[in-house]
Amino acid sequence: MSKENPVRVVRLHAVVSGIVQGVNFRYYTRQQASSLDLTGWVANRWDGTVEVVAEGPRATLEQLLAWLQHGPPSARVSNVETNWETATGEFDLFRVTYF
Repeated sequence: MSKENPVRVVRLHAVVSGIVQGVNFRYYTRQQASSLDLTGWVANRWDGTVEVVAEGPRATLEQLLAWLQHGPPSARVSNVETNWETATGEFDLFRVTYF
């Protein structure tokens, strides 16, 4: 009898506030998410925040979330609003998206 333990994939939807635009936040977020083998996207929003949608194992997404709470060296993160959602599997990699 096989005891498989499939890793449950979930979705993290985060909106990062603070000094997060004009500091390469998207570039470094893509780099971080890709290094963790997560899929999804990151984009600047019109209100000065950065939005992140990422899918993968919860534990790995928690690592990305911990990174988002401080961001790259020149960023000043004041808040990360997070929602955990059901993964859709619609992404094949992690990319920078433009609205």
